[in-house]
Amino acid sequence: MAPDPTAIWRYAETFPFLERVERGFPPAILSVSVNGALRGPESSPHIPETVEQITGSVGDAYDAGASIVHLHAREPGRPWRGATDPEHWYALHQSIRARCPDLIIMDSTEGDPGMSFEERTACLEAMPEVASLTLAPEMRVVSIPERGGAHPRAAISLEDGVNVTYSGLERLVAIMRERKIKPELELKQAGAVQVIHHLIHKGLLEPPYMVQTVMGYPTGNYATVQSVLDLLRDLPDRSLWLCIGKGRAQLPMTTLALLMGGHVRVGLEDNLYLTPSTPEQQGVLGTNADFVKRAARIARELQRTVATPAQARTMLGLSQTARPYP
Repeated sequence: MAPDPTAIWRYAETFPFLERVERGFPPAILSVSVNGALRGPESSPHIPETVEQITGSVGDAYDAGASIVHLHAREPGRPWRGATDPEHWYALHQSIRARCPDLIIMDSTEGDPGMSFEERTACLEAMPEVASLTLAPEMRVVSIPERGGAHPRAAISLEDGVNVTYSGLERLVAIMRERKIKPELELKQAGAVQVIHHLIHKGLLEPPYMVQTVMGYPTGNYATVQSVLDLLRDLPDRSLWLCIGKGRAQLPMTTLALLMGGHVRVGLEDNLYLTPSTPEQQGVLGTNADFVKRAARIARELQRTVATPAQARTMLGLSQTARPYP
């Protein structure tokens, strides 16, 4: 489906911005990432892990205004590990589609530390409508406390890196093209903009380019206004921009993106606290629906409507018919 040409512009340029101040910004797309990898109830009781829990949390976020869900399926019996069985991913898609008939379903292909290419991309066999694409290598340190309950696990403390190569990305995008899965381009480091241009030059990406700036990620983009502006200036034309703020940066980055006419991702993968802890007071843990409701409220205060899944599909150039999972 052809995208809405009025919904995409050069976000950081003066006159396109002023023009939209006068005539109004497009509806705000709200994406939600409900759990991420590794972390579970030892970090927050609101993080879902089973198919039923994930579906319930996604459904609540959908009711609150989310039009896209970013998924990390968990391995049954070892829910602190990402799923590598395509049938489990498919069962999760089925369950979510039954609860949310028109929601845009997106899977993560980043995987867990130590996963092979085949394990990280098993979700693509379950045919999501969109899948994430990590554009550059990155380093990370993970420290998660011990968990008890039905699925106990010792504390995790590890240091690793995400290995990304040009040939690996080209292979991954080619698989997505073959299966009609739209890549979501995760821009965690400023230099990775070059990779987007490389993939366009190779003829592997089609507009509108779904670009998500990730702000405040370790070894990545600083969560500042200037960093966002610099990234936006380097994006290719016909890019549709979503923004993530990690941890305490979630609220200011969400507000900035909505103010500028962009779109946002919120949820428990990126931030656990509705209000952060201070020396005087413990922070308030939020649910996925809480974060979506807050983003929707900010959008409306900025005189923007919240995009329906149908409107999000139009802006992204996706089919208006949600992919079925019979």
